[in-house]
This record gives sequence, structure tokens and C-alpha cells, in this order.
Amino acid sequence: MTDDRWRSPLGTRYASPAMQVLWGEPHRIGLWRRLWLALAEAERELGLDIPEDALAQMRAHLDDVDLAAADRYERRFRHDVMAHVHAFGDQAPAARPYLHLGATSAFVTDNADLIVMREGLRLLLGRVIAVLQALEGFARRTADLPCLAYTHFQPAQLTTVGKRATLWMQDFALDVEELSHRLEALRFRGCQGTTGTQASFLELFGGDHARVRELERRVTAKLDFDAQFAVTGQTYPRKIDSMVLDALSGIAQSAAKMAGDLRLLQHEGELLEPFESEQIGSSAMAYKRNPMRAERIAGLARFVISLQANGAHTAASQWLERTLDDSANRRLTLPEAFLGTDAILVLATNVAAGLEVREEVVRRHVEAQMPFMATERWLMLGVARGGDRQALHEVIRRHSLAVADSVSRGGVNDLLERLAADPAFRDVPAAALRAELEPAAYTGRAALQVGEFLEEFLHPLLERARPLAADTGGAEVRV
Repeated sequence: MTDDRWRSPLGTRYASPAMQVLWGEPHRIGLWRRLWLALAEAERELGLDIPEDALAQMRAHLDDVDLAAADRYERRFRHDVMAHVHAFGDQAPAARPYLHLGATSAFVTDNADLIVMREGLRLLLGRVIAVLQALEGFARRTADLPCLAYTHFQPAQLTTVGKRATLWMQDFALDVEELSHRLEALRFRGCQGTTGTQASFLELFGGDHARVRELERRVTAKLDFDAQFAVTGQTYPRKIDSMVLDALSGIAQSAAKMAGDLRLLQHEGELLEPFESEQIGSSAMAYKRNPMRAERIAGLARFVISLQANGAHTAASQWLERTLDDSANRRLTLPEAFLGTDAILVLATNVAAGLEVREEVVRRHVEAQMPFMATERWLMLGVARGGDRQALHEVIRRHSLAVADSVSRGGVNDLLERLAADPAFRDVPAAALRAELEPAAYTGRAALQVGEFLEEFLHPLLERARPLAADTGGAEVRV
């Protein structure tokens, strides 16, 4: 039987299986069960009369949730957490009297969300590192290849292809810093009770404040968190969601900037994204090689960036200890932001690893503009031969504008010849002017900056970040 319902393209086309599993229902409910187990274990350790058989049955059914049974319960109770309490109790009957003891729904929903976000951030950190590794190889190979640098998308001076790549890399490196910070700062909601006062746990432990505090410390440690929020209402601060979405939006911004540059450069014929031997660029125009991956990155990035506002508005609109207007929004926004960012990074890694440089095109574009690039040096040569700086500047300006107009109409760049024939430059040999047309002399420290960036900034950063990152494995790109 086919399922005719709409399914998100993030699940069917774009995001990796690894990220989809993290946000999938089986994984989420498996975390709920681990949270219930951790709570029951800690309560038993601290003196509550919970039999070992109850814990054993819980441990035996952490990952075999019957989603159909839970769905039937939810149709009756109209409450997802209680539906799963009953479904878990059916599989672990000895534990039924002790499941969810002292807890509120947010104990499992919020703590599980924090765990999933932690796992998702680790996966994304690994993917950003993979993008950087792919770009590093490209930057090293092209570190000293002169190319036109643009301001306002108008030829300005020269840089190198590798130096331009480090600009993309620095954006992603800032994302590594932000993801690392978010992972290190992420806290557990803990065992705070219905409105954050821990009143239910205090009652369970007969007014013993020390055991209530120890309960929270133990449950936090069992879920591999170093710290929990000092205080909460019913939920953890929704400001955390907003901060995490800020970080994901930042990744999308970095990838969109790189993708936009690549789309421009592919139009210029200088850099081309990967293109498989049987890939079709257009259903009508068979000759076309479109920057489809970069365009998809741009589209997905726009979507992820737009989701950040949801987190900010949700954080700003929570009432007192909690309201439920966050729930439906977070069910949509958080998974889609993570899946969208994951898809962006899978594409970005594929593009960065397969960039094709058309060096002859790059050189041809440089040569066409080199006379303009050399005008400042020609000005200095003229001054050194006794010319008036301001008068020479006007001569260069007049000839440059005339040549630029000619070039825009299909003419050749004969600026050198025009200046050599101008009386203002009569004391400057044409050979001296021509000697100033070597592109490598106009790239400044660009080639050295590539190595300095990699060795002095990027490598130490990645060395610190790698222990926090998850292994990303391979992910198929669908174009």
C-alpha cells in the first residue's frame, strides 16, 4: 500500500540518514525511556522502594517501543507523554507503578530535546570540519594562482584563488567556534518538577532537600551532562533554542556566501562545481552546465536562516513558568533547522571537494585587466622620471576610461600602448611599463596569508573542536 501523504523533502531528498534518525520518533522515544530509567535508578539509589525487577524490565525495553500501541493510547488520552508511559508499562509491567515518578512531561520532552540537539550539534560540527578540510586542499593547491579580486563585482586589484577560499573558510571557522561554544555551554534541564520548584521530589523524599539535589546531580550525570540549569520553570529556557538556531543560521549564512561566490565565478568560467559524466544540466538546453548544487545550498540556506526568527519569537513570548504555544512551533522548527543545515553541509562538502579551476580562463581575465592594475606603478615610474604626479594621474584617468569603454564594446585593452605614446610618459620606456605587468607582483601577501591562516588559526581551532564533533561518515548528494 502506498502512502499518498505529503512528506518533507528534507527527509526524502536532502538531509542525511544520520540526521534524520536523530530526529526520528524511535530515537526520541528511546531517549524518553532512558530518562525514565535514569530517574528510577537514581530514586532507588537514594532510598525509594523501587524493586530491581522494575529496573531490569525497563532496561530490556529501551529500544523496542511499540509506536502503534502508543498511538492507540494517545488517541484515548490526547496526551503523548502519558501514552508512552502506558505503552512502556505494558512492556515493563513491574515498572508501571514507578514510571514517571515525581516527574512532569517536560522531564522527558525537554531533556530529550536537549540530548538530540547535542547530538545534532556534534554531527553538524563534524560536517563543518569536513567542509573546511575539503577547502583546505583547494586553498593550498591554488594559494599562488593570481586572479581578479572584485569589489562591487567590479575588477579591483589582484588576489589569489586560494586566498579567496580562505575567506569562505574563515566564515566556517567562526561557525566551528560557535558550535563548540554551544556544545560546551549546553546544560541539562534536570529534575525540576512541574513549575521548577522540585516540590514533587521533595515530597517523595520526605522533605530531604539534600537528596532532591543529589537526585538531580545523579540523573544529569547518567545522561552525560556536566551541568544542569540552575533554575527553570516547567521547561528549560527557550532562549537556548534561539541561541542554537542562531548558530545554525550562521552556518547557513557561511554556506550561502560561498555558494553565491561560486555561482558568480561559474558564470565567469573560472570555478565550476562538480558535474558527473551523465548529469543533465537542463531538460531543454542540453549544453548547459548549471551550478545546481550551489543554487540548492542558497535555497536551503534561505530556509534555515528564516527559521531563526521562530526561535527568537518563541523565547520572547513565553508566559511565566510556561505556556504551550511553543510546542507545535518547536516540533517544526528545530528538526527542520537541523535537517536543513545538515543538507547544506553535505552539499557544501561535495562542492568543496570537487571544485574545478579553469586556470587558463582565470589567467585570461587577469591579463585583460592587468594594464588597469598596473596604472599606479606606471604613475610612480612617471614621477620618478620627473613627471608631475597630478598631471600624470589625469593622463592615466583619461586613457583608462577610454580603454574601459572600448573594452566594454569588444575592443582590446591597449592602455599600455596609449600611455607609451602619450607625451606625458615620453621619458618612460615602453619596456619599463611592460615589466610591471607580472600578475604575481600584484597579489601582495595573499599566498603567504593562506599558509598563515591554515597553520596559525585553523589547525589549532580544529584541534580543539574535533573531540566535540561526531564522526559524519559518508552522505549521498542528490542533485
